[in-house]
Amino acid sequence: MARYPSAWLDELRSRSDIVQIISGYVGLKKKGKKYWGLCPFHGEKTASFSVDGEQQLYYCFGCKAGGTVFQFVMDIERCSYHEAVEMLAERAHLPLPEMEQDEDYERRRSRRERLLEANRQAAKFYHETLFKPEGEPSLAYLRRRGLSDAVIRKFGLGAAPDDWTALTDHLTEAGFTLDELSAAGLTIVKPPDRDGGKVRAFDMFRKRAMFPIIDMYKNVLAFGGRSLDKTEPKYLNTSDTPVFNKRKGVYAANLLRQQRHLERVILVEGYMDVVSLTQFGVEGVCATLGTALTNEQARLLRRFAPTVYLGYDGDSAGQHAILRGLDILQEEGVPARVLDFPDGLDPDEFIRRDGPEGFANLKSVSAATYRLRRLKEGFDLSTQEGRIAYAREAARVLAPLDPVERAVHLKQLSLETGFAPETLTEQLNLSPPPQAAAGTPRPPRPAPLRAKKEENTPSEGNISAQETLLGLLATGQLPKDMISEKDFDDDELKSLYRSLVSGQSPASLVDAAPDDETHSRYARILLSPSAENKDQMIAMANQCLNRIRSVDLQKRYQSLMQQISSLPQDSPDIPAMLMEAQAIRKKLGEIR
Repeated sequence: MARYPSAWLDELRSRSDIVQIISGYVGLKKKGKKYWGLCPFHGEKTASFSVDGEQQLYYCFGCKAGGTVFQFVMDIERCSYHEAVEMLAERAHLPLPEMEQDEDYERRRSRRERLLEANRQAAKFYHETLFKPEGEPSLAYLRRRGLSDAVIRKFGLGAAPDDWTALTDHLTEAGFTLDELSAAGLTIVKPPDRDGGKVRAFDMFRKRAMFPIIDMYKNVLAFGGRSLDKTEPKYLNTSDTPVFNKRKGVYAANLLRQQRHLERVILVEGYMDVVSLTQFGVEGVCATLGTALTNEQARLLRRFAPTVYLGYDGDSAGQHAILRGLDILQEEGVPARVLDFPDGLDPDEFIRRDGPEGFANLKSVSAATYRLRRLKEGFDLSTQEGRIAYAREAARVLAPLDPVERAVHLKQLSLETGFAPETLTEQLNLSPPPQAAAGTPRPPRPAPLRAKKEENTPSEGNISAQETLLGLLATGQLPKDMISEKDFDDDELKSLYRSLVSGQSPASLVDAAPDDETHSRYARILLSPSAENKDQMIAMANQCLNRIRSVDLQKRYQSLMQQISSLPQDSPDIPAMLMEAQAIRKKLGEIR
């Protein structure tokens, strides 16, 4: 296995003007040195999507999507890294290079590809078994659930036979080792017992209807198996493996990628809900993988549509999961609504009863409406105490809403509790501080002399100043001796500092980030700070340095005070400590 040479990637980046390429998908307007537009990866009405032509980076201050031109093409076209690189190379008329060999990279990639190939062949085995005599129980189950052959083939559904080693024998004959099959989660391997017996190996899935879990790049990552009798668990899922992390993907991601211009993604709980809704023509359906909705999954979903509709089951567990899901989506800045299934039905049951027309007419409620509905269930509104308590809790739900939506809910809350809208508004205690324009970074202010509590360390207090300092350094406008490595106490930021000083470009550092979260953070940090000229940049850098040094001095001051308080009053060390503390206070005053 090989990689693209770094020098060739740098050349491709320089030929691929990020502003020009993104302008083909997003309407951009220049403000200062950057370009701004509505983010294509999540729904928004105020532009928070910033493109930095100088650093060849983009970042959304709303959903935190960010990176280089490679990442943008991957996300907007929903393609792999290699596909994005090749697409940009063709656009730039830059011939593909001779690939560089990297033994460690080759080893890791080779193992990953072996595990993915084992999963692919397992999916093929299960699917072919479904239409053989040993797969008849699974096929009968799927038919009872109303599934057609067409949708069965669309999802690649299959059958694990009632046999202990059918899949293991099939794949070992194909050349896979037991170690590989165990690593992929397909085979359970038991070591020899104390008497020196043989290694025992048997299939992970037996006598189950099989649902292959396929990512957006059509890789088979894992499986879910539904028992055909009373065997527990009802659904058995592949545990995390080197190629599968259940927190990071969703079921039917491969189909989401194929469906362009979706207005919403419908998130349901089970595999069968996805398959059934899809068979009835509903687009944009997916499910979590045996877990509650995670932040990683929420970030993935916003790549496919601007809004997520939660369509969980009507039982108490499903309704509780909705509240948790709404919280996660709110954290990630993803607008959400809740599908209101009647009679406690789940999506599969509802669409089989009412059909696609009934599903199309199904009402959805806003996140706030759903939260208030669930909140109301916990109070006795026939009593004054219940109405007061409900009104107080409801005010917390309404506080983050925009004024128009809040006014609608306040009117309804007034009817339910009997309190005047003016009283409820006063309960909200709405007096938000003025905010800067979306996406406009604020220069850091000096920290107060009073130190934070011990659990909030000074390094946390000045981390934003260190990040801003790196963004200024990345512009190349600061004097070389103005800052040094000792100005950073975060290991990741120190590493970025060393890389920038060594001459690496901000874009190359973002591309080399080890994971999605770090990738987004680097893109945000290395965007050019908002400054009109070099003098402003130097002034901002001095302000950052003052804050960093102020926090360091505060830390030393608090340490001295703690030492002094722990020493006897007649300790000979106290005078020197007091003199140092006094000098620190003077220095802090000068910094201010």
